Amino acid sequence: MAFLKAKDRQALEQEFQTLTQPVKLILFTQELNCEMCRETKNLLQEVAALSDKLTLEVYNVHTDKERAQGFGVDKTPAIVVMNGKDYGIRHFGIPAGYEFASLIEDIRMVSQGDSGLQPATKAALQKINKPLHFQVFVTPTCPYCPRAVLTAHKMAMENELIRADMIEATEFPDLAEKYGVMGVPRVVINDEHYFEGALPEQIFLLAALNALGEDTSELEKQLEQTHAHA
Repeated sequence: MAFLKAKDRQALEQEFQTLTQPVKLILFTQELNCEMCRETKNLLQEVAALSDKLTLEVYNVHTDKERAQGFGVDKTPAIVVMNGKDYGIRHFGIPAGYEFASLIEDIRMVSQGDSGLQPATKAALQKINKPLHFQVFVTPTCPYCPRAVLTAHKMAMENELIRADMIEATEFPDLAEKYGVMGVPRVVINDEHYFEGALPEQIFLLAALNALGEDTSELEKQLEQTHAHA
């Protein structure tokens, strides 16, 4: 059974005509204990078939253990979206429902090699010199989740020390419980800090810098000025 309807395939084919650089989708699966691995593979095969700029590579997380470790993959299904460079963009769980839009936007963004973030945000992110790990917990029925996922993925594009994971909460209930996920989106930063909701870009950045213990006084001043003029 096809995942994509004919009209959706047609719309995606048209959208993918704007792709510039080739994009590689890397999927890690396993045969057992992975309810959505087969469905995720089928979905990605349908998506990759819509453009000659897209390729799909599929690996088993156990038999290709070294490759999985190289990408920091420890659960399945796991999707890496990259061009010639790995930006640290990850999807754990099937990108279904509203999260399908996150996958498509990731493909477009990676193909263009531009996060689309504001210049000031890019500059602040490029100064980060410590590892920064976002885990964005989502569900397929959450309309606000893609915004949080995409903001995290955009930030990962700007600095190789940043990694951003979309995690489908219902597929990984143990992780959701570990991080106290009661509502989504919930963004966990470096395992210790968190916030809920799809925050605007600058507020998201502020939360990340605070988690790293960086001086955020200048950014807070800018935000106050922006708010005052709003």
